[in-house]
Amino acid sequence: MIVEPDHAERRDALDQRWQQFLATAKMAAVALPNDPVLATQLADQTGVAGIVLTGGDDLVEYGGTAPERDATERALLAFARARKIPLLGICRGMQAIQHAFGVRLHSGEGHVATPHEIIADGVARRVNSFHCLMTTSTVPELTAWARAPDGVIEAIRHKSDRISGIMWHPERNAPFDPLDVEFFRSFFGVRT
Repeated sequence: MIVEPDHAERRDALDQRWQQFLATAKMAAVALPNDPVLATQLADQTGVAGIVLTGGDDLVEYGGTAPERDATERALLAFARARKIPLLGICRGMQAIQHAFGVRLHSGEGHVATPHEIIADGVARRVNSFHCLMTTSTVPELTAWARAPDGVIEAIRHKSDRISGIMWHPERNAPFDPLDVEFFRSFFGVRT
């Protein structure tokens, strides 16, 4: 969400690298508007096979300025759960998932524009990082499957629903990390 001051317009924005990343993973994207009713109607009408909540500004509760995006992401999470389709949150998207399940986030350091190591499902790897909100604990419905050395949770998954989240930005790597591409294919059930 961007506010264009010269015209007092609130504009939705999506990093153009997402289209290329998703194409590499053999997926196509339908951008949904930041309006809960319109977004869920469009998702229903187009028969989306999965939903990605992308990165961006903070949630309103933590200083963000886009309440319509918060509401849309809550509606899309409910939509995905009701229809049993996969939903993946990236950075802010993972924070939106955590927040919806009652996880409190806090400000921290060492994760803004800082590549770092994580342990993901027992395997060490290096990821990019662009977030200042984080947590080191979660709720019973969610499992932390990746952590940074400082204990910050870098990835979550729901214990029974097809919901997951990662704090790094796979679309910002050049070239794209094959581990991220394979993760997307696997999570969304894309056959190669």
